[in-house]
Amino acid sequence: MYRNILVATDGSELAGRGIEQAVALAAALRAALVVVTVSEPWSAALADPTGLTTSGELLDDYRAGAQAQAERILAAAQATAAARDVSASVVYVPERDPADAILETAAAHGCDLLVMASHGRRGLGRLLLGSQTQSVITRSGVPVLVVR
Repeated sequence: MYRNILVATDGSELAGRGIEQAVALAAALRAALVVVTVSEPWSAALADPTGLTTSGELLDDYRAGAQAQAERILAAAQATAAARDVSASVVYVPERDPADAILETAAAHGCDLLVMASHGRRGLGRLLLGSQTQSVITRSGVPVLVVR
């Protein structure tokens, strides 16, 4: 069965359900767990469309905030895993496309199952918002467990 499970999280309540499922599965299978969180690529145009602030200052603030948020997210995931006696490795991937980072992290850690949460949006909502989960599902060479 699965020996090395990767779970992706953005720290949301929905992603927390994915963490719970991945931890429970890892505990039942005595599998290793890798938790990954990703920060989106920096976009100065979106951060300050007026151009009144230098992008270097905003970029530094963005990176510091993203790092702090990632540390909080990963610490919470590790605590959830530890409560079930599951050892969890944590990975923060800064400023990458989430789907790419998830797939690359899974490959680098030899994961044989990916766990992700999804809102299950359809139609225009999915089209407008995009779906990292959908991108991972279509490109992954290993099974993907989707939690809703």
